[in-house]
Amino acid sequence: MISPIHALLMARYNHWQNGLLYEAADALDDKQRNEDRGAFFGSLHTTLAHILWADRVWMNRFAGTPATVLSDDQGKGLAYQDWQTLKTDRATFDETILGWAHDLDEAWLEADFTWWNTTRTRKSTQPAWRLVAHFFNHQTHHRGQAHALLTAFGSATESTDLLVTPADVS
Repeated sequence: MISPIHALLMARYNHWQNGLLYEAADALDDKQRNEDRGAFFGSLHTTLAHILWADRVWMNRFAGTPATVLSDDQGKGLAYQDWQTLKTDRATFDETILGWAHDLDEAWLEADFTWWNTTRTRKSTQPAWRLVAHFFNHQTHHRGQAHALLTAFGSATESTDLLVTPADVS
């Protein structure tokens, strides 16, 4: 089982890594960010949008933040198409995740958690700690894809290693 301290570390890591990726992606133009490069979600922009979309889905389930809608289409919908809005929304939502992680407790993580899939066709129950681990793993997985896309454009970010997360990240 993961602990509240682990979740907070991962929220801090998420915040730090997103800042680095968005800074590197900001140096590209819209055409480059939106070019289909064969990633699972096609482009760098859509990959980053998907991460935010999924974070919003899970935070709605975990903390009751505003829900996404089907037309958001896993980050491909209209709400995610403008680069400046995506950057601002990402930074703001990282603060939401940090606040949630600061308030997590062992009892919540140890309990079973029941949720519906995004189309509300399947209800599932698993231990909350496992879902929180999935939440952070999903971010890391797709950020790795975004990092590879940036590298292919000749762009680079700082290290992506968890162990070098700066101590001063919220």
